[in-house]
Amino acid sequence: MAFLVQKYGGTSVGSTERIKQVAHRVAEFRAQGHELVVVVSAMSGETNRLISLAKEIQPNPDPRELDVILSTGEQVTIGLLAMALRELGIKAKSYTGPQVSITTDSAHTKARILKIDEDPIRADLAAGYVIIVAGFQGVDETGDITTLGRGGSDTTAVALAAALKADECQIYTDVNGIYTTDPRVVPEARKLDTITFEEMLEMASLGSKVLQIRSVEFAGKYKVKLRVLSSFEEGEGTLITFEEDNKMEQPIISGIAFNRDESKITVVGVPDHPGIAYQILGPVADANIDVDMIIQNVGHDDTTDFSFTVHRNEYARTMDVLKQQVLPHIGAREVIGGDKIAKVSVIGVGMRSYAGIASKMFRVLAEEGINIRMIATSEIKISVVVDEKYMELAVRVLHKAFDLDQVNNTSTKTC
Repeated sequence: MAFLVQKYGGTSVGSTERIKQVAHRVAEFRAQGHELVVVVSAMSGETNRLISLAKEIQPNPDPRELDVILSTGEQVTIGLLAMALRELGIKAKSYTGPQVSITTDSAHTKARILKIDEDPIRADLAAGYVIIVAGFQGVDETGDITTLGRGGSDTTAVALAAALKADECQIYTDVNGIYTTDPRVVPEARKLDTITFEEMLEMASLGSKVLQIRSVEFAGKYKVKLRVLSSFEEGEGTLITFEEDNKMEQPIISGIAFNRDESKITVVGVPDHPGIAYQILGPVADANIDVDMIIQNVGHDDTTDFSFTVHRNEYARTMDVLKQQVLPHIGAREVIGGDKIAKVSVIGVGMRSYAGIASKMFRVLAEEGINIRMIATSEIKISVVVDEKYMELAVRVLHKAFDLDQVNNTSTKTC
């Protein structure tokens, strides 16, 4: 018998019929003697519907009130699933995030979990209940409802698994595991049996939408055994594990990630003196805008061009901050930018052992006439920014060049 935390995403609970299917799956695990905490998302499309409703009233919804609205989606799902389980004769009890309680900070629409009171759940588990928790939501220390951002139900599940010391956290979704890249872009993409937390963290941060990045961070920090499986077909899914636990030789490259939701901004003619980066990015950070890749070039006239990327949805707001709060104070010439770019990344812990990965990547892209606009590297990834129209081509040629369509791609041939 194991103690499992299972999370079911929006497509998995997208209709009452699918909720009944989830209930039957949970009942099978319960019949095997497992203790279960089940975390669910809102029904597919419900969060978008609620956002649209809010915007009909207020074009830029107040974050506190928006959280009140968005939290209702998951509350519907937990009640329906509890009812479905009771119809199968299984004791089930639902909890909202505040009822658990999952305490967060006060950053509405993107709150972070601070602590979880697991005592009520433990008491109900001991009494034989299957516990159903609303994902994506919590409560701040003043009692206000908060939400954790897109994909936040993953984080709820992993955080509960960590707090309750579950044997495994299982993320059920509409795909049957983690792939070398998106099969919709590269049909030859392969499902991975295992992937390290480091690699999954990079893939999540670089555009893979299977798991929310914060859930992977949580799992890695608290050593939560994490598995991604399909709600609609049988299989072992993909186990996300630690590199030191994997005795097999790691492939050089494990996957290709991409993100089309990028925009690039350049502050031109910036005076080159200490503190200038903070003067540019400080107001951007104060506006709660996340910056990704950063490049600074020093010219011959003691000025620099300072370029960085932000999410495409934040492009207009970032440009406003720079033009209104930054440009008048630092003496730069102008701010330019565009939102028709994409980021493509090769990822693999095997990079630590092999040279030539970057040169091979750049050669392959050059042979296809794809111009690289920005480059960023870490120990286990290389990311490039390219024009959006070339993104899918870049993913396909890199996937093939690094033999990711092959079961064993541990070849040391890199150039």
